Amino acid sequence: MQFVVLISGGLDSTVALHDAASRGTVALGLSFDYGSKHNARELPCAAWQCRRLGVPHRIVRLEFVNELFRSDLLQSGGAIPDGHYEDLSMRRTVVPFRNGVMLAIAAGVAESMGAQALVIAAHGGDHAIYPDCRETFLAPMAEAIRAGTYAGIEVQRPFGERKKADLVRRGIELGVDFSHTWSCYKGGARPCGNCGTCVERREAFQLAGVTDPVEIAPRGGAPTIASFVGAPPRGAK
Repeated sequence: MQFVVLISGGLDSTVALHDAASRGTVALGLSFDYGSKHNARELPCAAWQCRRLGVPHRIVRLEFVNELFRSDLLQSGGAIPDGHYEDLSMRRTVVPFRNGVMLAIAAGVAESMGAQALVIAAHGGDHAIYPDCRETFLAPMAEAIRAGTYAGIEVQRPFGERKKADLVRRGIELGVDFSHTWSCYKGGARPCGNCGTCVERREAFQLAGVTDPVEIAPRGGAPTIASFVGAPPRGAK
């Protein structure tokens, strides 16, 4: 089976990319530059992971999202709040219907390429604040994409109800280089250690019982990093 994988450059989608490659052929790693504060840190990681697997990579620019949508995750929005993913304040980082927009584009790309399935990395830990990561959204969206394409494009959600620690474990099994992934929503030179994604990532590696090669500072501490996130692989141009 040929897949188009939605890859942001974050931990979850990187594991989804490697998982898909272990099950079939990844025809394309598809990323979106939609004006988030951390796009500039994530996208080089997405490109690095695709190059490592020999997978074609394409970035689709969605300037209208930053211009028309309201979210603190976007460059046009307010400051990224600190706190746990499940905190009410983190809802300010939700980009309205983001996965709906991206899946619709990916479906057209997949059918045009002759791929049979899309892969999205939504998982159980996303459900607290992201309505477009829940199965109540993804199941009918998947049915709409299947019905709306001649090829009957399948939308795969391989991680379903699994938690982020499970994704870390799966990534370790697959040999994922997590040093070339980016999670921090603030998109600075170093992970802040205090936003929801930094907190969730730190907890996931702790629960998985493995060391994160990207050092996330303790909450309230000074951020550090163990490797140059987003650096190109050796020999890459």
